[in-house]
Amino acid sequence: MAKKYAFFLGCIAPLRYPGLEKSTRVVCKALGIELVDLKDASCCPAPGVIRSFSKKTWLAAAARNLALAEKEGLEILTICNGCYGSLFDAAHELAEDKELLKEVNGVLKEIGMEYKGTTKVRHFAEVLYKDVGIEAIKKKITKPVDYKVAAFYGCHFLKPSGIKGLDNPENPHILEDLIAATGAEAMPRAQASLCCGAGGGLRAAFPDNAMKLTKTNLENIKESGAKYIVDICPFCHLQFDIGQKDSGYSFPVLHLSQLYGVAMGMDAKELGFSAHQTPVKL
Repeated sequence: MAKKYAFFLGCIAPLRYPGLEKSTRVVCKALGIELVDLKDASCCPAPGVIRSFSKKTWLAAAARNLALAEKEGLEILTICNGCYGSLFDAAHELAEDKELLKEVNGVLKEIGMEYKGTTKVRHFAEVLYKDVGIEAIKKKITKPVDYKVAAFYGCHFLKPSGIKGLDNPENPHILEDLIAATGAEAMPRAQASLCCGAGGGLRAAFPDNAMKLTKTNLENIKESGAKYIVDICPFCHLQFDIGQKDSGYSFPVLHLSQLYGVAMGMDAKELGFSAHQTPVKL
């Protein structure tokens, strides 16, 4: 019996990279995961922007999304590190602080909603690794690939590690193991945990600083011998995809869902590669 999750799309994937949504749906179906669309969901909201100005506003907006999933009796599944970080952190704070939950529910009451504090927030990569398992995934790979790739975790998947407890944040292996299931190899590299450069408001407020981080990553990826970038976050995906313009680099950027889609036989049109600024040649 398929396990159900409330599918939280976020903003970047549906607006900029629809192939990430399509590949996630196809891959999840193949792996026995049922995705239930989370109707009326809003932005997560991005903590790097909203929380910086008003923590209460951030919590109330996040709690509204959490309440939508709670009403369905489902855990949230998201393919975005930013959404995962925002919703996970909000859910954690509201579960730990009943007075804060009461205050946030005072806001939600104005729109006829209530959050009881029970929703669990999961990342796509976490669900694949923990709920499906590497061996079950291997059985669904119909077209193994031999790519050498740079595994890019991003900032918000593993951290804060004290409350997420997914993996060793300084020496993780989850993404490398998930990549290896397709036949691809994740190449070791320097500064593997460095921010992509997007950093929420960083790219908007300080684009030159953001690009310095991106270029450092690209230099390290080149030195590693990797030919592709595999990420688990549409924001990292966007930064690497558009950030390579005029940089001298042209690493195709694949979200993990797209890598799985390739290894499960999806074609380039379904995978949405035409939306990428950096050409994807497989």
